[in-house]
Amino acid sequence: MRLLVLEGVERIEIALRMRLGYSLGRASAFAHEDASTFVSAFTRAQADGKGTQLASRHEMWLQRVRERQNNSDEAFVAHFRFKYDDRMPIWALTEVLELGHVARLYAGLRNDIATEIAVAFGVPTKQLMQSWIATLNYVRNLAAHHARLFNRKLVSAPKRPRGDSVPLLAHLTQREAPKQFGSYSALAVMAYLMESAHPGRDWSVRVATLLRDFPTTNHLTVESLGVAAGWLDEDLWRRRA
Repeated sequence: MRLLVLEGVERIEIALRMRLGYSLGRASAFAHEDASTFVSAFTRAQADGKGTQLASRHEMWLQRVRERQNNSDEAFVAHFRFKYDDRMPIWALTEVLELGHVARLYAGLRNDIATEIAVAFGVPTKQLMQSWIATLNYVRNLAAHHARLFNRKLVSAPKRPRGDSVPLLAHLTQREAPKQFGSYSALAVMAYLMESAHPGRDWSVRVATLLRDFPTTNHLTVESLGVAAGWLDEDLWRRRA
């Protein structure tokens, strides 16, 4: 399951980076440096509670990304370093960002830009997409560090879409849906995002096959992942005709 999670996150992350570079790059090669690209809460200076003014979230993000660039030995990063005064356009910069950087950047975007990116993945709102990206980052870290996924209550759980706004995920809001968010919720969101990132549902079918083969004992069942009865028969997990 960890390997499937890492594979799914990788494909979605690549698609998300591409979409960020495209949407921001249409406005400006350096839109990520421009305060007008973001909501005011992201660019406004913060306070430490004692009246001392601190750097804004935007400035802190730029600083972290700068450190990432400085520590990179990629040939294309060196090219921009020596030929273009170390400034990288957003469509190139996305190649060196970690998923955590992407998540923070997306959270700070103006609603119109963020919504455009979300809709490209079939997600109706920024709020929903922001939550799902945070979940991707969380489960990726769990999988990368060999932490268990089967009976974990997600700390960074994905928001459930309202009503039938996302038909393939409507089952998450059914009455019988578990109140606690288990790993199934993250897997379902990933399967949905893969509809845009890597169409075909091969990944989704492999996940469903694995879950159907999940061992059942007196102490452990597939329900420990937050799977309700019949959910693995939902269209989300079926191969496209």
